[in-house]
Amino acid sequence: MLKSLKQFVSDERGMETVEYAVMTALIVAALVAAIAALSLAIRGRFTSVTGVITGIN
Repeated sequence: MLKSLKQFVSDERGMETVEYAVMTALIVAALVAAIAALSLAIRGRFTSVTGVITGIN
């Protein structure tokens, strides 16, 4: 049992896949944050333009 546990711990065949998965998750998280920030900026700009057009501002 100890021998198979040592083999499992020293086996690195799946590490590259895990690294790519973590990297992809970080990129997706960054994109979601950027899109959310951009969405807020665009919404604010449209609100400002709408206010100017309707004479509120």
